[in-house]
Amino acid sequence: MKATIKTQGQQFTITEGDILIVNRFPNTEAGAIVEIRDVLTAGEGADFKVGRPTLPGASVSAKILENKRGDKVVVFKKKKRKGYERKQGHRQELSVIKIETIKI
Repeated sequence: MKATIKTQGQQFTITEGDILIVNRFPNTEAGAIVEIRDVLTAGEGADFKVGRPTLPGASVSAKILENKRGDKVVVFKKKKRKGYERKQGHRQELSVIKIETIKI
């Protein structure tokens, strides 16, 4: 069964057993089970359902495999001949999740 979910500001089309990298879920640790209730579409073939905007009562449970940080992104600003230079780095907080079950 396939489903389209919305989580952490992004949309994903998933099946059971998929592994995703999403923005970190707040106040969670590795091994925790997360319930995602924003299911936009679900099903296969004739049983395919589309929500307006979400399916009522549908949910997806996912297990957090690990919390990690992404690659460093460097932001460098400069204005020529003015002596203005600013360098800033950023690493995004990420969660690696595995889709356990999809309930319609």
